[in-house]
Amino acid sequence: MKPLRVAVLGIGWWSDVLADACKRSSLFDIATCFTRSADKRAAFAAKYKCAQAESYEAILKDASIEAIINTTPNNIHLETTRAAADAGKHVFLDKPIANTVAEGREIAKIGDKAGIVLALGYQRRRESHFRWIKNEIDAGRFGKLVQAEGNISRDRLGKIDLTSWRYQSTGMPGGVMLQIGIHYVDVLEMLMGEVKRVTGRSNQLVLPGDNPDVANLILEHENGALSNLTASYASASEYYMMNIYGKEASAYYDLFNGLRHLKRGETKAKPVATENNDTIREELDEFVHCIRNGTKPETDAHWAARNLAVIKAGVRSAREGRAVDVAEILKSGE
Repeated sequence: MKPLRVAVLGIGWWSDVLADACKRSSLFDIATCFTRSADKRAAFAAKYKCAQAESYEAILKDASIEAIINTTPNNIHLETTRAAADAGKHVFLDKPIANTVAEGREIAKIGDKAGIVLALGYQRRRESHFRWIKNEIDAGRFGKLVQAEGNISRDRLGKIDLTSWRYQSTGMPGGVMLQIGIHYVDVLEMLMGEVKRVTGRSNQLVLPGDNPDVANLILEHENGALSNLTASYASASEYYMMNIYGKEASAYYDLFNGLRHLKRGETKAKPVATENNDTIREELDEFVHCIRNGTKPETDAHWAARNLAVIKAGVRSAREGRAVDVAEILKSGE
């Protein structure tokens, strides 16, 4: 398959993560990059042996550039994606799709109208343990899904840059739940079904700044199942956990012990061997395949806008002290 000629827009630590994944793949040609900081631009170009564009407009006018890998701040995703779509460029956009649902839905409409491939970066759902659980659920071996619980935590004390938009309430409204918790909201919706109502709580306990560093969501799914999700930047270490409970089987995953599986009637969970797969490369490779084959990405802009609505329902719930329907957020565009 012909390598996709891409430009990287918005250079920060995550742009390097994506560029490293592109280099692990044979499907990408990183042609150029742009950010307003000349120093960052030069460093990225030297590291990845690509050109430096003088402006985003110059990239958009370059007919040889097929797609944009966009890691700009959330609040300019709409502006930068609209410009790319107008120029006929495909877009790989990091989550969350925007800071408001209204902007997320507008991004989805723009992509549809332009006929471009617009993919969102949700790599956690691609982890092999979650794929294994998904296959078992789809095969009917979990029976009726009843409950789930998850935790996604990292230690960020002394490790954050308060000048970064990622750690400010204006740049990442909702704090830790919007920044990393949204990954596990995505996984829970993939496994348990869409969420219809959210009850949320959040606090700022350890980190400086103006954003919550711990948060909890109770998710009511359309099928009646309940999930509980905790996200934290204030814990002692990095940790990931998700348990999925069905009437006929359950699965238990955590970072330190891997995946275990228990069937109804058994008294001890059995370990399940799963590979440590390259999730970021996989989502980027899918982006190329969609462009070349005319297919749709697994996590498109419509999914991402609705996924954002679940988080924003939790933010409103924490603020107002009540359960909030996702439909309410979709209607308001908050």
